[in-house]
Amino acid sequence: MPEYPTALGASSLDRITLLGQDLAADVMGEVGFGELAFWLATQRRPTPGETRVFEAVLAALADHGFTPTAITTRLTYLSAPDSVQGALAAGLLGGGSRFLGVTEDCGRFLHDALSTARGGLPTDEAGWDELALASVRSARAEGRVIPGLGHHVHKEGDPRTPRLFHIAAEEELVGPHLSLFAAIGRIHPQVLGRTLPLNGAGVCGAALADLGLPLELLRAFALLARTAGLIGQLAEEIRNPVANDIFLSVDRGNRAVPPHPADGGEASASG
Repeated sequence: MPEYPTALGASSLDRITLLGQDLAADVMGEVGFGELAFWLATQRRPTPGETRVFEAVLAALADHGFTPTAITTRLTYLSAPDSVQGALAAGLLGGGSRFLGVTEDCGRFLHDALSTARGGLPTDEAGWDELALASVRSARAEGRVIPGLGHHVHKEGDPRTPRLFHIAAEEELVGPHLSLFAAIGRIHPQVLGRTLPLNGAGVCGAALADLGLPLELLRAFALLARTAGLIGQLAEEIRNPVANDIFLSVDRGNRAVPPHPADGGEASASG
């Protein structure tokens, strides 16, 4: 019989183990959910400082108002109230390059920029600024967006960003990704010709990368955080529904117009 080794959950007749621990005796009531999520992903128990930074990231990304993910969850619940899982899944599927996915995009951007450092990582602010300037100029020359810069609401500064920098500094967990991200905040006006805020999703990606979490899972942690927020959106929708009003505002506000084929549509149709 084939074997499928795992260090995660396993069950016997009278015992469940998780990460080598007795689930009932050693985990339940002893390990917080944020700590456990980190532990599951890395298979090493985080330090208290790492847990604090990680849970600060989860809190930062849990909910941000009536974003597309929240609206989608509420509308899906309106359409299918028998499928809570469908409503949650619909919202999570909207976690992409504009919402939530910036966490992963920023972490990867910083990681790639760090890999270009010659002679080791910078040791002072001037060195970080030089590396940041090179990375931003390179991205702009290639027509790429700088992830983590700008916010559609917090145009004067995202309040989550300085707070997460502060928490990481208190726990002595400001690593190369956060250092480079801070430098991008200082130097980007030289390249872009305007000043943009460092947004919360970006700083979360930098913090997660500094914790040593896999780049492939950075978006997954953002989705983990948003799951809690979407549960809150559903709970509020049940108590104080607004999804039907959102639906009706669009339905009643629609305006019929003549068909407008895309360029080449008529030629294609005529064969």
